[in-house]
Amino acid sequence: MLSVKENEPVVFTDEMLGKFAEIVARYPEGRQKSALLPILHEVQAQYGWLSVPAMDSVAAYLELEPIEVYEVATFYTMFFLKPQGKFVLEVCRTGPCCLVGAERIMKHIETRLGVKEGEVTPDGLFSWRGVECLAACGYGPVLQIGPEYTFYENLTAESIDKLIEDLKDKAAAGSR
Repeated sequence: MLSVKENEPVVFTDEMLGKFAEIVARYPEGRQKSALLPILHEVQAQYGWLSVPAMDSVAAYLELEPIEVYEVATFYTMFFLKPQGKFVLEVCRTGPCCLVGAERIMKHIETRLGVKEGEVTPDGLFSWRGVECLAACGYGPVLQIGPEYTFYENLTAESIDKLIEDLKDKAAAGSR
């Protein structure tokens, strides 16, 4: 994953532009706006989030007004509009999960990681947020971890602690 700073200009690589062209080709001529969601996913996968310059570059590529891209990126919660941790813990915060402890799990994550919702840990490994229904109501509390979106169910403080340690180990093994 490449890193990009908040106001840093974004120039897409030839490889990314090739992917974009493949995506645009899926749609009828003159309907390139239909490619916006999959292209935003590609950009986020490459940079970890969608900076304004990155969204501006997408708009230019698709021959759209920048506001058209901003509207889409701000509407869908799967797009991150600020840098995130390497692992994004997304806890279901809807009624069924809250009834079985999701709010306690979110408080535990906040305490364990030492960051509030939407913040990134100083080591850059973790961020977390509450999200809408993850469609696992019978197994709550539940969370998913991006960018792979692996699900974890029937959470407890102990299982969260083990998960965080496993992710730290995974990150350390990847950096060797």
